[in-house]
Amino acid sequence: MRHTYLFVISLLVATFIPISNLSQTPSQTPSQSPAPMEASRGVAGGGVSVPGWTGQVDAKETAAGMTLNSAKFAKEGDGFHVTTGPAVTYWNPGNKVSGDYTVRATFKEPKYMNLNNHPHPYGLVIAGNDLGTDQQSYLYCAAYGNGNFIVRGFGPAPFQMNGPRGGPDPAVNKAAGPGEPVTQDIAMSVSGDKVSCSINNKLVATYEKSALVTSGKLKSTDGVYGLRFAHNTEVVVTGFSVSKN
Repeated sequence: MRHTYLFVISLLVATFIPISNLSQTPSQTPSQSPAPMEASRGVAGGGVSVPGWTGQVDAKETAAGMTLNSAKFAKEGDGFHVTTGPAVTYWNPGNKVSGDYTVRATFKEPKYMNLNNHPHPYGLVIAGNDLGTDQQSYLYCAAYGNGNFIVRGFGPAPFQMNGPRGGPDPAVNKAAGPGEPVTQDIAMSVSGDKVSCSINNKLVATYEKSALVTSGKLKSTDGVYGLRFAHNTEVVVTGFSVSKN
């Protein structure tokens, strides 16, 4: 009986060990765990100080007590210096475009991850309609300093075009490490029946317009264009412009 008991215990141990090892991700050891999501932190002296511009923080940020004054959108030279705070979208209501067009800008993160414990994205907004209301719709393409990018939108509920966490592309620049600078040139285009995003002069995503202009997504690809930033991020934006294709 004692031998049978020891055999069963040994079998259970031998079976359990490989299963527990498989449950860990390749980059995680038994003593490690994923970095916790940091809370959004309000920015001192926040608010929008660029004439003509406004913005809106995400609904979940509002629920947590964040406002547009919890982030900072300021003029810097011919561009903008943005520090968040809550996840936020900025726009100038006069910046409207229709038909076939390309919106572009250069985004520089002076010190990668200086306000966060994991990479956060920033990028362009197009096709904005009813912005600032509970019926708003828009699409954005944003890059991370770790080589990933995302394409998402609101219609008015959030929707994702390349998965819940986006994905990598060789075109997206990677910072050398935390505290180091990284720059991304981002462009979003509408041409015929296609909507696309390019990063650092390489096409990274293309979608049929019919897959975007539909119930629960965009009202139209015509509309306001602007800028999008995740929470706890500092970015300098230059070359923000639009051209007709």
